[in-house]
Amino acid sequence: MTEVPAPAQPTVLVVDDEEDLRDIMRRMLERRGFHALIAGNSEQALEICRSQENDIDILVTDLGLPGVSGGELAHAAAELRPSMAVVYVSGLLKEIAVDQGLIPGDAVLIKKPFTSDVLIDTLHAVISSETPPTA
Repeated sequence: MTEVPAPAQPTVLVVDDEEDLRDIMRRMLERRGFHALIAGNSEQALEICRSQENDIDILVTDLGLPGVSGGELAHAAAELRPSMAVVYVSGLLKEIAVDQGLIPGDAVLIKKPFTSDVLIDTLHAVISSETPPTA
């Protein structure tokens, strides 16, 4: 009997300047079968993008990072990892973030506060290239 290989564990890079929130998201992801990489700022995130040998499937970044916005980080990270998807996390409504030029209109944004189910469902939708649920 031939065993079917287990599906690859998706890798998510979480970037947030709030340590508690990074830890909560890491635990949410790992409990649901994701591999989580964690960064506290844009410099750490870009270094992970440069040094990580394996694929990074999704960047989950807070919009309100010190120094640069999550949108600016996503743009810089896309130059290093063009196939990496991006999911933004913010207390702002998506319409406001788009109107302020922080993210493109087709961006995926999860509004804080959010549940584990919202995060995981959104990531699964992004991975499968479906339209993510409204968060």
